[in-house]
Amino acid sequence: MSSVFDIPSEFKIDPYKCDKYLINGDLRKWEGKTSDVFSSISTKNKEGKTNPTFLGSVPDIDSSVALEAAEAAHKAYDRGKGVWPTMKVSQRIKCMEIFVEKMKIYRDEVALLLMWEICKNKSDSYKEFDRTVDYINDTIEAYKKLDRKGANFQHESGVLAHIRRGPLGVVLCLGPYNYPLNETFSLLIPAIIMGNTTVFKPAKQGILLITPLLDAFKESFPPGVVNILFGRGRDIAAPIMKTGIIDVLALIGHSSSAVALQDLHPNKNRLRLILGLEAKNPGIILSDADLDHTIQECISGTLSYNGQRCTALKILYVHESIVEEFNLRFSKAVDNLKFGMPWENTFLTPLPEPGKPDYIQGLIEDAENQGAQIINRKGGERLKNYSFPAVLYPVNDKMRLFHEEQFGPIIPIVSYSDINEPLNDMSKSNYGQQVSLFGSNVDEIGPLIDSLANLVCRVNLNSACQRGPDVYPFTGRKNSAVGTLSVFDALRSFSIRTFLAAKSNNINKEIIENLLDSKSSNFVTTEYLL
Repeated sequence: MSSVFDIPSEFKIDPYKCDKYLINGDLRKWEGKTSDVFSSISTKNKEGKTNPTFLGSVPDIDSSVALEAAEAAHKAYDRGKGVWPTMKVSQRIKCMEIFVEKMKIYRDEVALLLMWEICKNKSDSYKEFDRTVDYINDTIEAYKKLDRKGANFQHESGVLAHIRRGPLGVVLCLGPYNYPLNETFSLLIPAIIMGNTTVFKPAKQGILLITPLLDAFKESFPPGVVNILFGRGRDIAAPIMKTGIIDVLALIGHSSSAVALQDLHPNKNRLRLILGLEAKNPGIILSDADLDHTIQECISGTLSYNGQRCTALKILYVHESIVEEFNLRFSKAVDNLKFGMPWENTFLTPLPEPGKPDYIQGLIEDAENQGAQIINRKGGERLKNYSFPAVLYPVNDKMRLFHEEQFGPIIPIVSYSDINEPLNDMSKSNYGQQVSLFGSNVDEIGPLIDSLANLVCRVNLNSACQRGPDVYPFTGRKNSAVGTLSVFDALRSFSIRTFLAAKSNNINKEIIENLLDSKSSNFVTTEYLL
């Protein structure tokens, strides 16, 4: 446990009282019910009692205000006629540049909140902020490049065409708790810059870190472009979806939530989906794998941020000829990991979800009842807010742990003799995001890659699964994703190709030339953005 007396002064935190929300360019004061935000890290008060640390409070916004926010976004878009969707690309980029400069001011504040709210260690908290800033700047450059490709006229079969990309409409953006800044902004930023208007609700955990940025959003974008609400999904997202106002559902979370929200929309055929969902990424360890390197990558893959990543390795298949040695060495490496507070920058930190240790214990008990054992010495040792990583072996398909995305510090190991065993399991799985393949025999690896590339969307050779670099496509098959997110692909996901066409005759040529000279149209332009 950590007490207020041994927390370094630079990491102590004063409670945030957030009583503001952003609608139609106004930071409004909330007078209604609020929700208290606690850290799973306990501290002692002046009376010596130990309790979860109170971090602050946020508005518990009701459905009437949620509908007002949706209407503000709808009005700002104005069916494509609004100021933002018809604005020059260069002007939208300027707004985004202003925002990212204002955002940088709050680096230390946001990183501290990441440490306390979701228990992310210090280096990863700063890395998430810096990576998000880089993502925004890379998005700006990618949009310039995309726009330059459309800064011309094509001539085909007697028809002139000016082809560009246009926005889709009103976007409902719902981010995850594990990367509440980076992954949320990987949806929100491309949606905004492409000319869409948005309603954004932060995740339940990692909610306070958005509050320092409210002023930056207000001061950087026209009214109604970004509307930010705090509260429960059933009070905000559900009533908004029922209106049919939403053109795009952008969500990183669980497929059950995505399906439930889709079902509320009255015009599903018009609803564009951009979803990053759950995964059960396997690691496949061949008989000739370099165990020193493989174990290092599997530690990172299974337990970075306590395994609370959709890209985490969530099940390991180890060839029977090396499984005994792998288990021994891997278990020892897991037991050597250090647990501590986020500001101590240890690899393992507390779990932010209060119910997660009990959930992990349930998976352990179910697996043990089906014949698995905890094979590492510290596995399953518990604190109130933590369960030390448990390595379980042998795991089979009768166990919950084999099928469920555990999203926490528990690692199932399966022994196999025939490579078709893990391949068949993957083909039957509901998920298909990534796989890690460890080995060196080219004759074996080559055909495997051919099969794996059709089961998942990223095959990682001798390396852990990951999202980055952000310029690479990030997507998945089956229940793991809808749409593709990367710096470039996200711009395409939040837009549609649209163009001006005209028969190539003297009258039309003269009109187009006059349009370009007069600069009366923001769409018809050959301006080359540098």
